Amino acid sequence: MNRTTLSLIACTTALAAVTAFAALDTPAASGADPATAAAELPVERTSLLCPAPSSSDIADTSYTSFTPVTKGTASGGKAQLQAATEQSADGTSGSRKGAGKKPAAPVLTPKSPGTPATGDTSGADTPAQVGTADGKYAPGWTVQETTEVVAGTGRGLQGVNCTAPDTEFWFPGASTAADRTDYVHLTNPEDSAAVVDIELYGKDGAIKSSVPDGFTIPPHGSEPILLSTLTDERQTDLTVHVSVRSGRVGAAVQALDDKVGGDWLAAADDPSAGLVLPGIPKDATDVRLIAFTPGDADADLKIRLASPDGLITPAGNETLHVKAGMTTAADLGDVTRGEAGSLVLTPTDQPVPVVAALRVVRGKGAKQETAFIPATAPVGKRATSADNRGKTSTLSLTAPTATSTVRVTASAGSESGAPVTKTYTVKSGTTLDVPALTPSGLKGTYALTVEPVSGGPLYASRTLTSTAAGVPAFTIQTLPTDRGLVSVPRTTEDLSLLQK
Repeated sequence: MNRTTLSLIACTTALAAVTAFAALDTPAASGADPATAAAELPVERTSLLCPAPSSSDIADTSYTSFTPVTKGTASGGKAQLQAATEQSADGTSGSRKGAGKKPAAPVLTPKSPGTPATGDTSGADTPAQVGTADGKYAPGWTVQETTEVVAGTGRGLQGVNCTAPDTEFWFPGASTAADRTDYVHLTNPEDSAAVVDIELYGKDGAIKSSVPDGFTIPPHGSEPILLSTLTDERQTDLTVHVSVRSGRVGAAVQALDDKVGGDWLAAADDPSAGLVLPGIPKDATDVRLIAFTPGDADADLKIRLASPDGLITPAGNETLHVKAGMTTAADLGDVTRGEAGSLVLTPTDQPVPVVAALRVVRGKGAKQETAFIPATAPVGKRATSADNRGKTSTLSLTAPTATSTVRVTASAGSESGAPVTKTYTVKSGTTLDVPALTPSGLKGTYALTVEPVSGGPLYASRTLTSTAAGVPAFTIQTLPTDRGLVSVPRTTEDLSLLQK
């Protein structure tokens, strides 16, 4: 995904950026003079988009909203999460599907920072959601969408973090195989239409699309695009590239399997020579790595597993060769062998940017369920998982290059309960599964907020599990930085002259 960077050309430009979206997270300049070094202030406005959860009539979906407490925020503000078919700013209908309909009630009303809020829907008619937050609600605002489907294609747990709008997305791990039904969900939060291109890359390279002119997503609208309608080719492993010609959208792939359940495939982090895919469940029975390099050069990657005891090389899967412009996959089997683990990919020689994801299976035979782990960015200053349910949640922390000390806070419960904070040390090259950390006197759901204190880069993910009819259902969400702070340069220059 594209990352918007903050210009440091003038103080007035930077101050205006304080009210920008949370995507404005890090300064573009490095080695700045101490007199103009950047200060970090809470963002004042942010936006999140949630895809339509399910086409199943027996789907039950929960939404959980949470804003961590952040110093320096304004005392006021508000947050709302409403259907993408709501009215646009000029009062006209925002979607073809919503034309003439009475605006739907919000699925939830966010609570004050530090306390989660929840809302529930059921059936196949729940639309995509567009969320905005400002003031004290904006910094680190997190919304989790979790759906339970008890039978049929994609049965199991399907979870996704609602994400900020952007202009480019990579999805290694999609498929047009006969037993898969994969959709790219595109949601447009703007008052004007967005034009979006979808490119598919298989084992032999780019696949010609039946829709070469792209897709128009109406204002405040959402469209699910079935991948199998874009090509006649049936391929097990695909990389999907979503690029926006005009506007911004939210994008996520819903990957549904006839036999082994399904889940949301979130966008992978930007192409990079080194990648971390954190939080493979210790009882995973099958792990498949899918990788793609968008450049002109082949990539050779060293594969290592960050285990509880250090970095190890999986036998028989020491390296992976990724041909330029082609999707490559490798079966890693039960690579974790009963222990917590995260995959660490590094170049064996010349660094070549790569995107990657894992398809993870738990269970055996007819009792299997699937989830995905895309390569992700580090936690940075802070990251949050919004929907946790006691012993069914596992937080995985990975420090691939240097020991990291991290503070983890279990928030108040959505109904009751007092926050609890603990500090953990994650040794270099290891993965630590945090034991159940829950609020004191918990009732309802709660959030887990991760804040590195010292040491090297830290990566994190959260696994949520449930069991229905003997199926070990689960979903995994990575936890990159919440982008709740914006860098604003200090200056010693007298700006009063600018006013004359």
